Amino acid sequence: MDNYRESVLRIENGSFAYKGGRRVLRNINIDIGAGEVLAVLGPNGAGKTTMLRCMMDMLRWDSGQSMLYGEDIHGMPAKKLWSRMAYVPQARSAASSYTAFQTVLLGRSSRIGVFASPSDRDMEIAERVMKQLGIYELADKPCYAISGGELQMVLIARAMAAEPRLLILDEPESNLDFRNQLVVLDAISALASDGVACVFNTHYPAHALQRAGKSLILTRDGRSRFGSTMSVVTEENIREAFGVNAVIGEVETAENILRNVVPVSISSASQRESSPRVDHDGSSGASGSCVDQNGSEECIASITLIFDSNEYADRINRLMHEYEHLLIGRMGMPYRKRGLHIINANVDGRREEIEELTHRMGLIPGISVKTTYAR
Repeated sequence: MDNYRESVLRIENGSFAYKGGRRVLRNINIDIGAGEVLAVLGPNGAGKTTMLRCMMDMLRWDSGQSMLYGEDIHGMPAKKLWSRMAYVPQARSAASSYTAFQTVLLGRSSRIGVFASPSDRDMEIAERVMKQLGIYELADKPCYAISGGELQMVLIARAMAAEPRLLILDEPESNLDFRNQLVVLDAISALASDGVACVFNTHYPAHALQRAGKSLILTRDGRSRFGSTMSVVTEENIREAFGVNAVIGEVETAENILRNVVPVSISSASQRESSPRVDHDGSSGASGSCVDQNGSEECIASITLIFDSNEYADRINRLMHEYEHLLIGRMGMPYRKRGLHIINANVDGRREEIEELTHRMGLIPGISVKTTYAR
């Protein structure tokens, strides 16, 4: 898609309380564009699943509204709503006698007429998404005979088969091993790359940092923080929401630098000390940097990107344009021998902005990106 900024879902001043109970959600405001991924985090009891249900009008907001492509979801005809949106609930033990393939094929129901049968294309789409998620060998098994993790993957495949423009997943990594967690996260990234807006609840802050451009943190007292993942998923906000002292560090792989969250200790209400910052070189601060009048660290850095397809060029250029106030200069060159493209962008500005640009570049599937800071 050309327009990754198209507004798909917007929640305006959403608040909710169960009858006779405390207020679970207070003044939720979020905006998700086409091709964007939103991670929703918070401790148990903070209302993550409740928020998703309100978002989709399964529960009615006490005040506020959910807007899908600018139209209030409340009162929207069901067929119209579910032809645009798909939902993956948390997997429970299933008593269904439907096979896994039949269950995935149900995802096409919003695209099929009332008295029509699934077409060859419907069957092909169901088969394709099962193969994409690596579960096609489950096709003929009844859902009651598969594990909870396998059922989770089947439900995700069912939602993907609907070809939605908005995909909402409630803790999609639940019950999954490391490999299948990555399969699901890769599928979310691939869908976003195709312009699908994705929302997922997660207990893993690292998954938010590695896959989501935007994040929402909920607390048990109904407060929330929404914004870019780099500005929301911080050590301070994790401590405030989860009551845990954590360190956000960086793990360097051959292709990228990934951010990770390590819980260190349970914090008390009196603890206000911030955890030491871990920089790219593992030190507690950057040498050779300067600090502006607002206390923000100013840096010079070089961002290197390597990718193998021109299809990423437009997204890279849009991001470069958005952060052009940081750019000193950039140079790109094709490496025809390997069929690769290499871009080096030199930047000067606040470290927070440089890290955010690197993070957003790294969310594009198929791109290797690293940033080197000057000493």
